[in-house]
Amino acid sequence: MSVVKINVLTVKPEMREEVERRFAGRAGLVESAEGFEGFELLRPVEGSDRYMVYTRWRSEEDFQRWTADQSFQRGHAAAAKDAEARPAGQGHGGPAASGAELWSFEVIESASPKPAEA
Repeated sequence: MSVVKINVLTVKPEMREEVERRFAGRAGLVESAEGFEGFELLRPVEGSDRYMVYTRWRSEEDFQRWTADQSFQRGHAAAAKDAEARPAGQGHGGPAASGAELWSFEVIESASPKPAEA
C-alpha cells in the first residue's frame, strides 16, 4: 500500500518565487529513489500562504530510507547554500518558508484515467 507525505510550507508572499526557484533547482533529486512514485509542488491559489509538497512512496520504509540518504541531505544543503551565495536582490538567503508540517497518509482508494478505446 502506497504512502503519501505532504510537507506543508508556510510561505510569505515575498518568498513565493524563491520557494519555487529552489524546488526547480532540485528537480531530479528524488526521482531515482527506491520506492518513489510521484512528486508535486502545489502553489496556493487563494486565501492561503501554504504550499504543499506532495510525494508518494511505495512504503513508509522507502520514504524513511530516502530522508536518511545522502542525496536528500545534499539537496537540502545545496538549496540553502545557493540561497546564501546569491548576490543581493537575486533571491533570499536562509529559509524560504516560515514554518513546516509533515502530514502522512496511507492510500486506501485510488483512481486513474482509463485508457481511450481504439
